[in-house]
Amino acid sequence: MAVLKVVAAGPLITVQDAGRFGHMRHGVPASGPMDRLAFAAGQVMIANRADAGAIEVSLGGLVLECVEGEVSYAQAGGGFAGGWYVATLRAGDRLRVQAGAWGSWCYLAFAGDLARPKWLDSFATHAISGLGGGAVRTGDVLRIENAQVRSAREASYDAPPQPDQTTPVLVTASPQERHFADDAADVFLDNTYKLTDAFDRMGVRLDGPPIALNEALGIPSEPIVRGSVQVAGDGVPTVLLADHQTTGGYPKIATVLSCETDRVAQMRSGAQVSFQTVTPEEAVAHARAVAEARVSFLDACAAPRASLDEKLMQMNLITGAVAGSED
Repeated sequence: MAVLKVVAAGPLITVQDAGRFGHMRHGVPASGPMDRLAFAAGQVMIANRADAGAIEVSLGGLVLECVEGEVSYAQAGGGFAGGWYVATLRAGDRLRVQAGAWGSWCYLAFAGDLARPKWLDSFATHAISGLGGGAVRTGDVLRIENAQVRSAREASYDAPPQPDQTTPVLVTASPQERHFADDAADVFLDNTYKLTDAFDRMGVRLDGPPIALNEALGIPSEPIVRGSVQVAGDGVPTVLLADHQTTGGYPKIATVLSCETDRVAQMRSGAQVSFQTVTPEEAVAHARAVAEARVSFLDACAAPRASLDEKLMQMNLITGAVAGSED
């Protein structure tokens, strides 16, 4: 077992797995990672099962101290300091995860079993209720059972390039246009919005031209998916993310494509974002292309790295050494 002490933890740091599926019809959110590709990459980099638990780290950062044992870990997500890599923590070592050039979420996956509670057979933490593996807070002690050192995985890994924020986020049109003013869709699509500080795992409110409704009341509650862009009575749009509610009564002006939500989640408050509508056929084609690229990227993350012996053979271990007989 490896034992890690949480020396410092920012807000919204939680234990997640790939998500709690099959329960939304009972009112239970799927939760799971804000950036699903980065989470999956971390598990692949450290050679874990896809459903293993990991720590989702927010912009507030995290400092861990290994107080017992040793364990290899992977860091993946956004442009956090240090990049995407695999290394090993040993007793006395400290690990600091902190924000870098871009991105809002990063993942730590450990070579072992994170000893945290499950709820409905999932580590995925619903941040508001705390159900699942739970929040990670300063002073906590994390235990990694069956901890392993995977030296062959230790390396730096290529991260995806930083998304171009000038590229519009793709959405499908709303089937609820009757609830909006005639020019509402044009207002939403023709303007640039800014992500506000009202940004958490449930979603992010946007600042920009209000989107006018043509009625004062909402609509009967109906199922909601990740990426829904709902508009409250004040005309403010909100993009719903990992911890979104399962039903809601605000009309939706659009839905962000599922394969685009990682990009939105990794934006920071204050970032500018615009939207572009695509047809259902174009959405399917785009989603398939992204899925193919995702498979290729994860295959690259899974490719074997050099063994320890191979790494030693590649190093110049005698630089600076001289024979004792030389003058």
